[in-house]
Amino acid sequence: MDLLAAIEVFAFVTGIAYVVLEILQKNAMWVVGILTGAACAYSFAVQHLYASMGLNIYYVFMSVWGLVQWRRDSQASEGQIHLSQPSRKVLWFSLLALIGGTALLAGPLQVLGDRMSWLDALVTVLSAVGTWWLARSYPQQWLVWIVADTLSTVLCLSNGMYWMSVLYVVYTASAVYGYHHWKKNGIIV
Repeated sequence: MDLLAAIEVFAFVTGIAYVVLEILQKNAMWVVGILTGAACAYSFAVQHLYASMGLNIYYVFMSVWGLVQWRRDSQASEGQIHLSQPSRKVLWFSLLALIGGTALLAGPLQVLGDRMSWLDALVTVLSAVGTWWLARSYPQQWLVWIVADTLSTVLCLSNGMYWMSVLYVVYTASAVYGYHHWKKNGIIV
């Protein structure tokens, strides 16, 4: 097994651990997120998918911020999931960021030789919004992830990244489960 394949397998294993911890809303998820983000950033860089590489670097930094945020905001009792609701302002800002961010990112990605610049840009911006919503404990973040992970599966399959494709299929299924789990077990704080 070559180095790239080993790193993709590592990302796969830590990615599965991450999503399980995310569903259970455990702070350890953020530590695992640092490892997964670094491994995925390397894999996407080698494939010249620069937005996805940058996104995973963003994940590393957001994992640090998310850990701090969740520890500060966690007021739920043992076994319950603390949730917040996005305001209309957050929803509008997120929509504008999605449209504007995708349009602004796709051009430079084309110049850099990104093989799938528009899809890579869309996945990146969706995932950035989803991560921000996750750090704020919005249950709707799972809906964003269902779309982002489905598109990421297509992106990875199109580039022969089969381990990453399987990971994103698992992420998609986990997002469906996570949404229902959070809605059933969460409390608004």
